[in-house]
Amino acid sequence: MKKMLSLFALAAIAAVPAWAASQTVILSVPGMTCAACPFTVKKAISKVAGVNKVDVSYEKREAVVTFDDGKTSAQALMQATGNAGYPSTLKK
Repeated sequence: MKKMLSLFALAAIAAVPAWAASQTVILSVPGMTCAACPFTVKKAISKVAGVNKVDVSYEKREAVVTFDDGKTSAQALMQATGNAGYPSTLKK
């Protein structure tokens, strides 16, 4: 019985990464005031663990970010842009 319980627990732990999903959010970054700003924003977001893809638009003043929600969150992405000097908010 203990062996079966141990195997069940191990299987449950191994399955945890399967619960994580890829998520895409759009961040509004109104503080981008020049064509060079998107490079800084993209670099800051790219450093966050779990980020898979980042597209930053100066014209739209936004960043479209795809990430693994098991490794990071939209809140962490907004914190990264804020720490780089470009506060952002989640676009609805």
